[in-house]
Amino acid sequence: MTTKSLVCLILVTSSLFTLALGSQTHRGKWKLLKRSIGISAMHMQLLPNDKIIAFDWNSGPSNISLPGGKCVVASETTTNCYSHSVEFDPSSRSIRPLTITTDTWCSSGALLQNGILIQSGGFRLGDRVVRSLTPCANCDWVEKKNGLITSRWYASNQILPNGKIIVVGGLNQFNYEFIPKTSTSDQTLYQLPFLEETRYSPLIPNNLYPFLHLTPGGKLFIFANDRAILLDHVNNKVVKNYPVMPGGVSRNYPSTGSSVLLPLILSSNFNSHPEAAVFICGGTVPDSNQKVNAGVFITASKSCGRLVITANNPSWEMEEMPLNRLMGDMILLPTGDVLIINGAAKGSAGWYAGREPVLNPVLYRPNAPITAKTSRFEIMSPSKIPRLYHSTAHLLSDGRVLVGGSNPNSNYNFTALYPTELSVEVFYPPYFSPNVSRPLISKINPGTNLEYKQKFTMHFHIHQWHEELGKIYVTMVAPSFTSHSYSMNQRLLVLALDSEAQKVDFSNYVVDVHAPATATLAPPGYYQLFVVHEGVPSKGTWVHIK
Repeated sequence: MTTKSLVCLILVTSSLFTLALGSQTHRGKWKLLKRSIGISAMHMQLLPNDKIIAFDWNSGPSNISLPGGKCVVASETTTNCYSHSVEFDPSSRSIRPLTITTDTWCSSGALLQNGILIQSGGFRLGDRVVRSLTPCANCDWVEKKNGLITSRWYASNQILPNGKIIVVGGLNQFNYEFIPKTSTSDQTLYQLPFLEETRYSPLIPNNLYPFLHLTPGGKLFIFANDRAILLDHVNNKVVKNYPVMPGGVSRNYPSTGSSVLLPLILSSNFNSHPEAAVFICGGTVPDSNQKVNAGVFITASKSCGRLVITANNPSWEMEEMPLNRLMGDMILLPTGDVLIINGAAKGSAGWYAGREPVLNPVLYRPNAPITAKTSRFEIMSPSKIPRLYHSTAHLLSDGRVLVGGSNPNSNYNFTALYPTELSVEVFYPPYFSPNVSRPLISKINPGTNLEYKQKFTMHFHIHQWHEELGKIYVTMVAPSFTSHSYSMNQRLLVLALDSEAQKVDFSNYVVDVHAPATATLAPPGYYQLFVVHEGVPSKGTWVHIK
C-alpha cells in the first residue's frame, strides 16, 4: 500500500468513527483561535497576566523567527534564527516570539509563588538547564546552564508548600531534587528506588513523566506505571505503598494515560484535612511502544482508576470511559468536572506511534451517581483537528479550554500521515450554552492578595429571572504546566463559605468565603477564583495567596 493510500484509509476510518458518534447529540463546541502560532505547542503554561507561554524543542526551522531578527549559536558549525517559544495572548490572538537557546524537548515546569515560570530539563545540552520567564511586556527567557544536579529528560515537577519545586525522575534517573538552588539541602540528589522498580523491564523505560500530586497533609503522591507511593520529601522517606492498579495497563510515558487530583472540598474547620482522591485514565499495555516498532498498533485502554489517597486502607474504584484513549489530557474545569481531551485510540506515544485520533472530548462528573443506566462520563462534540503526540490543553481564565500542538514527527513535517500542527483552538464546555446566564465577580474585599485562614467577601452579579438564588460555590484553580498528557501542579479547591449568599439588590449578591488554611492545601502563588451558580462558572479572577 502506498503512503497516499494509507493516509486516505486512515482519514476515512477516522471520519466513519466520528460519523458514528455524530449520530448522537453532543454538547460543547469548538472554535479555531489561530491558524498558526509559529510553533507546535508541545509545552504550555498560563501566566497570571493571562498570556500563554508555549514552546517545543529547539531543533531545526520553525515557522517564526527569533525576536529582532537575531540568530543564536546552535552548535560549533551552525546558527539558528528560528524561535521555538512564543507568548500567545488568547484575547487579542497576538504572538510574541521568545528566545530559548537550549533544547527543551520533553521538559517540565511550574509557576513560582511570585508568578515567574521556572522550567527545567530537556534533551542533550538542555537536560540540566533551568530556565525562567517573568510575566512582563518585554521579558524573555533566562537560562542557567547547570541549574540541575543531573540530567532531566521526561521528568515531572510539583510546587511544594515551602515554595520550592521538586523535580522527580527522568530517563534513567531514579531520584529527585529541588529547585531553585538556594540552600545546602538543594544541592543534594535524593534516591528514589521506586522509579527503577516500576519499569516494565530494564530495557523499556515506560514509567517516564511520573504523576505527582501534593496531598492535603503535605506529602507527595507519586504514581508510575501501575503503582504508587506516598513520599515524605522532607525526610526523604516512603511512608506508604498503595495497592497495584488493576488491569495490567501502563499509564505513564510512552503508554501515556493521564492523571488528575480531584477537587479538594475545604471546610471552615481549619484543623481538618479534606479527603483527596486521584483519578487516572487511559493508557495501554506496557510494551505498546515496542509493538509499534514491529508494526502492531494495540488498542488503547478505556479503563480509569479512582483512589482515595488519604484513606487508611485505600482501594481502586475502576470505571470505564466511553472511548478508548491514550495521550489524553485531563483538565479540571472551574465547576470541578474533568475534561478528557486529545489523544489516540491505538498505538502509543512517540514519533509516528499513534493511530486513530480521538476527536471527541469526554466530560467526567466526579460526584455523579453510577447506576446500571447512568455513567459519570459524557461524550462531547468533536474537533476537526487530530491532536496526537506532543499535544497540550489548558484552562483559560474565561472558562474555555485552549488546545494546541500535535507533532508525532521527528521534525516540522506538513505532509506526514499526521502533520505537524501549528494551530490553537478552543473548546467551549457545555456551560457556555447561549441560554445560560453566567455569574460575574464584581469585587473582592479586602482585595486579591489573600492570606491563609483569611475570610474575604466576594461580590458577584447574576442576571436571572428567578427570585430564589440557585446553588452556588466558589472554586480556586491553580494554573498548570502541561506537557505529554500531564498537567503538572493542576489543583482545584472548593472553598468553604461562611454562610449562604445574600442578595444586595435585584441581581447583585455577596458571600463570605474562607481562604485555604495552609500551604499544604494551596501552595503559595497565583490562582484563578471562580464563582459557580447552578453549574455555570464566572470568568476567573486572579488572586495571590501566601
